Amino acid sequence: MTDTPDRIQIRVYYEDTDLAGIVYYANYLKFIERGRTEYLRARGVEQGALKAERDLVFAASRVVADYVAPAVFDDLLTVETALVGFKGARVIMAQQVLRADQVLFRAEVTLASMTGGGRPTRVPADLCAILQRLVD
Repeated sequence: MTDTPDRIQIRVYYEDTDLAGIVYYANYLKFIERGRTEYLRARGVEQGALKAERDLVFAASRVVADYVAPAVFDDLLTVETALVGFKGARVIMAQQVLRADQVLFRAEVTLASMTGGGRPTRVPADLCAILQRLVD
């Protein structure tokens, strides 16, 4: 990961698991979405305010994921999120989900900067300045 990762903890609930008792694969995408939201919040970027005040949203446009090992009910997981880079209307994040020190899932997520109506738009200069400090 490029910058210092942000970490949040998530407990696996029964509703997160499938019939085999392991975390359903799509739920990892929900876990890392929470990680990205908290990563931005910790750096002073409130996504709700971006939409309300600037009509700016981020949408996942590409996810490359590796499922390494299963998580199960009641596991305490850590979601790590770090910025890899950004350019124009794209922001790339590296994320992983761990149980203790064991990597269970890793992903590289490309986010598209868009208007609320779904049109691509460049990442605003002030937000670029925040992001640039993270990768320097």
